Amino acid sequence: MSFELLATDPSSSARRGRLTTPHGVVETPVFMPVGTQGTVKAMHPDELKALNSQIILGNTYHLFVRPGMEIMQAAGGLHAFANWDRPILTDSGGFQVFSLAKLRKIKEEGCHFQNHLDGTPMFIGPETSMEIQATLGSDIAMLFDECTPYPCEAKEAEKSLDLTLRWAKRCRAWIDEHKPQTGGGAQQHFGIVQGSVYEDLRKKSARELVAMGFDGYAIGGLSVGEPEEDMMRIAEWVTPLLPANQARYAMGLGTPPQMIELIARGIDMFDCVLPTRLARNGTAFTHEGMMNLRNACHAKDFRDLAEDTHPLCRGFSRAYIRHLVQAQEILGLRLISLHNLHFYASLASRARQAIEQGCFAEFRAEVVAKYTSHPAAPES
Repeated sequence: MSFELLATDPSSSARRGRLTTPHGVVETPVFMPVGTQGTVKAMHPDELKALNSQIILGNTYHLFVRPGMEIMQAAGGLHAFANWDRPILTDSGGFQVFSLAKLRKIKEEGCHFQNHLDGTPMFIGPETSMEIQATLGSDIAMLFDECTPYPCEAKEAEKSLDLTLRWAKRCRAWIDEHKPQTGGGAQQHFGIVQGSVYEDLRKKSARELVAMGFDGYAIGGLSVGEPEEDMMRIAEWVTPLLPANQARYAMGLGTPPQMIELIARGIDMFDCVLPTRLARNGTAFTHEGMMNLRNACHAKDFRDLAEDTHPLCRGFSRAYIRHLVQAQEILGLRLISLHNLHFYASLASRARQAIEQGCFAEFRAEVVAKYTSHPAAPES
């Protein structure tokens, strides 16, 4: 896999790039729809392609628990199992062990836990996570890490980071020994920068992971409840330490202004459950702000969701979609999900164009003004 830097923004650290993987090319900045259990909720793969979804996510923890690796191996990997022939990134499972597993015990060898479905005892360690992701055949596999909660005392954050870095070395050794392949090429691996809200720990994490030599780098622990000011500061600490010729990924983010502000700080890749999760609650993202279709003001509003909604959503009025939401009809959540994913893909596309055309500062101001205001990134 290679990452090619195509353009930079003179007013910030925003980058326009191109990421090549065994299953295809990804233009960055990019938003990656979340397909935790091998599916983006309510979406057919062809619909995702029509949205120009370049890459989707799968999750090691969930797919390990169900359907399990015996079935996944028999199916020929996640691409074949899910009927998806474009790139896939898989999360390592560390965050899910942190947030979902029952009675988890984190030890040097890895994490012993009871799964969230039936309480069955299970184990995932660095080597296990790499092996599962090799079986899944994802284009990009994330290293196994420990995700600290927020708030977290400095001593606990340091202890956790040291464990994560030891695990990263074990992941590196497993990768070097087994050299996993997918789609006719080498599976790639991203290190995850941890360290909670502490500058010295974040910088230590970034430096040591870069020294180990991975294919790209992610910033983890940015969506566990910390204030947005900390989120932005962490990105500012870390991105200057990451190689300019490799992709950078902010995990689990975010809202439209969070994405744009993190793009301004040099981040290339994003994922978030918000587009489909909020769709199931009747909320649509638009370039004018968020729209709650449950509100009575939409009951007689016969306009489309937005002027630039997805073609499959055109002709369905806000009033009709509100009716579907109120009646708990599946079509309602499907239409809003389709629209929201289209919005996020469009937002990333517009960011790419703005960087190329040298007008990212204006685009950034426009997006932020229509949502919650965010702190400005320092100029580069």
